[in-house]
Amino acid sequence: MKAALFCAALLLAGCASLEPSTRPAASGAQAEQRIIGKISVQVQDERDPEQHKGGNGSFELLGGPAAGQFELSTPLGGLIARASWTVREVQLTTPQGTRNFADLDSLSREMLGEAIPVAALFDWMQGRPWSGAPSKPLTDGFEQLGWRIELSRFSDGIISATRSYAPIVTLRARIEK
Repeated sequence: MKAALFCAALLLAGCASLEPSTRPAASGAQAEQRIIGKISVQVQDERDPEQHKGGNGSFELLGGPAAGQFELSTPLGGLIARASWTVREVQLTTPQGTRNFADLDSLSREMLGEAIPVAALFDWMQGRPWSGAPSKPLTDGFEQLGWRIELSRFSDGIISATRSYAPIVTLRARIEK
């Protein structure tokens, strides 16, 4: 159901979009981390496992787990959502306004349809397990936090993360180098 928000946001983006950010998301060493690319999120429908909901777009991930920013744009380039966080504040800004959240999991659930471990995402998109939780190596990647991270096409900038519990969530990213 929440994946519908992601789809709706992409569809409505033609009507309204945000202005690009002009301020850095974080300060210090973490401000130097910048990951850009394309993202796709698919959520399996629990009532009909053959059906999936989701969407895709471009993204820019700045900063790090303690302070950062995630911008989501339509495939045509219109900025439709900006998530920003510090140790004190987690916000989501859309053309409809700004909302505060208790944590990054709540924010990612609202923005992408399901909770995504954003703190781990910074490391996963660089092809490595997050240091904040145990991981299990696999032939083509690793498992961590209930997700299977497939890195067989990492040299092409492609990463796939699939959550192993219902509803099944698949996040695919193509990182620009």
